[in-house]
Amino acid sequence: MNELQIIEYSNQRVLTTQQLAEVYETSAKNIQMNFANNKARFIEGKHYHILKGADLKEFKNNLPNDIGLVGNRASQLILWTEKGADRHCKILDTDKAWEQFDNLEDTYFKVKEMFNIPKTLPDALRAYADQVERNEKLAIENESMKPKALFADVVSTSEDSILIGQLAKLIKQNGRDIGQNRLFSWMRDNGYLCSKGDNYNLPTQKSMELGLMEIKERTVNNPDGSVRITRTTKVTGKGQIYFVNKLLCWKLK
Repeated sequence: MNELQIIEYSNQRVLTTQQLAEVYETSAKNIQMNFANNKARFIEGKHYHILKGADLKEFKNNLPNDIGLVGNRASQLILWTEKGADRHCKILDTDKAWEQFDNLEDTYFKVKEMFNIPKTLPDALRAYADQVERNEKLAIENESMKPKALFADVVSTSEDSILIGQLAKLIKQNGRDIGQNRLFSWMRDNGYLCSKGDNYNLPTQKSMELGLMEIKERTVNNPDGSVRITRTTKVTGKGQIYFVNKLLCWKLK
């Protein structure tokens, strides 16, 4: 593989379509056609970047004048990441493509990482301290995301709309000690359920407008032939996310 002209974008090494075609010993048109026919398999930002307008102009201005890899009249430019190059290798599925992608992995996409290896003890200690700091930040972020992560597991087994008693069980299973009656009381005290009159324990206007709750009506035939309508409060999918996250994070008053 001939030495590639290094191109970087968003702090990572990338390849133009022309470069990728030359490496895999195919045509740029073939790369473009494979992309068009398999676009659902590529994710922008992960496998490739598309530069247009001001972004493309700025990118061109930062390239050496003699690089010759981007046409002056190009209205857009696709840059392929390492994962994108890997995806094209699999689509081409030729011995040459597989051989060349191995070379790209071991050279072009790895060289920058090699340059970043600390060469002195102070550099190594600084790098270690930076990594510890990053790990601590990640731990804090993960801790703050726990209620949402817990609820992702909970809601996957729930119906779109559930009873408040069912919601209380879900919250209790995930670490907040609360029962149905206490949850009803909390919702009344905080303005989510009506606390008086014929609408007792039915959603307030606030809850309905926020889409947190809904009323399920059911017609019941009485023994004397008359008909009555029952109304039941249920928590919507949006409401489940809202209340589970709220009650797992906050202490009940």
